[in-house]
Amino acid sequence: MKSVYSGKVREVYDAGSDRLIILTTDRVSAFDVIMPTLIPRKGIVLNKLSEFWFDFTRDIVKNHVISTRVSDYPPEFQRSDWQGRSMMVKRLDMVMIECVVSGYLTGSCYRRYKKTGGMICGNELPCGMLESQKLPEPIFCASTKAEIGRHDEYISFDAAKRIAGADIMEKLRAASLSIYKRCAEYALSRGIIIADTKFEFGIDSDGEPVLCDEVLTPDSSRFWLASDYECGGPQTGFDKQYLRDWLYERGLAGAIPPPELPREVCDKTAEKYIEAYKAIVGEPPHGDREPSMR
Repeated sequence: MKSVYSGKVREVYDAGSDRLIILTTDRVSAFDVIMPTLIPRKGIVLNKLSEFWFDFTRDIVKNHVISTRVSDYPPEFQRSDWQGRSMMVKRLDMVMIECVVSGYLTGSCYRRYKKTGGMICGNELPCGMLESQKLPEPIFCASTKAEIGRHDEYISFDAAKRIAGADIMEKLRAASLSIYKRCAEYALSRGIIIADTKFEFGIDSDGEPVLCDEVLTPDSSRFWLASDYECGGPQTGFDKQYLRDWLYERGLAGAIPPPELPREVCDKTAEKYIEAYKAIVGEPPHGDREPSMR
């Protein structure tokens, strides 16, 4: 197997011609540091939740999925232990911009809001908003894609256009907002608030944007329990915020080398990922069978 890229969570392999195999591992990162301890079944949750959303949004924008059946892969990749945590995808020219959409005032958006008096990446928000408050309309922000160990940074939309091209960025902004609005509405009907998320896109041979990497997972999004929602402070989350909080409270945020995680922290983190999947998809994540594409 020829490795193309090794990320914080995913391994990418050359599958010949214009195809790649993406394997989603059980690794977890926090504060841009990869933890030495694995989170059980995390890779299956991320991979299969992305598969669900890719299918759910295919009429909004093209996506890179070719197949999630290992029997469709080249022979060297037909491994039973990869079923449920891998997909064969189209090879694309990646856009070196992350597309961030926020529907609620939280995280770095909230910190930027307080610092600037209401301006976030060119989006002017009303004065006096509270932490976790729903925004009048979802907003789009462009971010750089940093190397492992470094932090992504927000940039202006004009700067993003200079990097990726004006026409492409207009399409990515429109697609990102459309995807978020549809999926956030669906998730809310299942009792989950998607507070914010980030998308990645590539460009195909026709020069058109293609949604890729992962979509609306607990790694790339903030999921909150709708029944517990109350603006004005932190929310009950179904993402890796529990792990971040555990590290932060012990002064270990960004620590090098990172600490081994206790069993209870791994199990609790895994539980939150699985609960988010079950709420959205309606069934537990199965990694031992080949799902039919809807």
